Amino acid sequence: MPIYDTSLIAERIPLACTTGQFGLLYEACSISFREEVSKEEFCSYASSFHHDIIRYQPTPASVVSMGGIVRYVWISDNNQKGLSAAIDASGTIIGLRLAHLAEYPITDQLKSHFRYRFPFHGEWFTYWGGKNDLVNYHYAYENQRYAYDFLIQNHGSSSEGDPLLNESYYAYGKPVLAPCAGKVVRVENGIPDNSPVGMRNEEKPAGNYVEIDHGHGEYSVLAHLQYHSVTVLSGDDVQAGDVIGLCGNSGNSSEPHLHFQVSNGSELLAAKSIPIVFENGLELVQGMTVIGK
Repeated sequence: MPIYDTSLIAERIPLACTTGQFGLLYEACSISFREEVSKEEFCSYASSFHHDIIRYQPTPASVVSMGGIVRYVWISDNNQKGLSAAIDASGTIIGLRLAHLAEYPITDQLKSHFRYRFPFHGEWFTYWGGKNDLVNYHYAYENQRYAYDFLIQNHGSSSEGDPLLNESYYAYGKPVLAPCAGKVVRVENGIPDNSPVGMRNEEKPAGNYVEIDHGHGEYSVLAHLQYHSVTVLSGDDVQAGDVIGLCGNSGNSSEPHLHFQVSNGSELLAAKSIPIVFENGLELVQGMTVIGK
């Protein structure tokens, strides 16, 4: 099977939408996609959705390559609507989503009081993060709106070997670091990692985690840590860069990764998430690779 440059296909998708070429776009989609929705239904909805969109922003908001599939996200010029497309290695569009984007401009403009370091060493990939639903699924929920999910990639894959084994994932077992000085206020360390990978523990969504009080009403949470890997206790003082546990796959997690957020209170479900200011000044969004020192 020939391998296509998905970027050449991707650049035509927003143009096809804004010029009304919905029939051609539909024909470029996979058979399974076309079995789910008829051509008439697709064209009717896509036409209605695009009635007030002149163009999409020329640069994709995010590009994520994972497991031979590349997902692109574009945002309309008025920032009110978005388009995502998933393209496989053969150049077939296997998924399309048209979304009305929720906006929270007041909290979007807030900034954390402290500057936070990345809670890991080395190169990690931002799998979810940003200020709209298409690049960050957390954004729909006030208590985790500005959270990030990080994992490690190598040539577009997060694992090598048996994908059902946690040990096959590059992020699994990597040290997780305190992102800023503070006092540990809450710890969970006894939740088994999900096995096989793909199973989820929805009863304990955060899995193993460490919550740190940094002062000024800011609390960080580092979640989905490895079973029995947490190295700190409630009441411990930590400095930025201290190891507090290992990356795992516990809780409501689909694969080994690190969930990181800062909130304005110590109750994870009741507190409100705060946009994080990082030490290097980067404003992260899905698809960005970052390096922790």
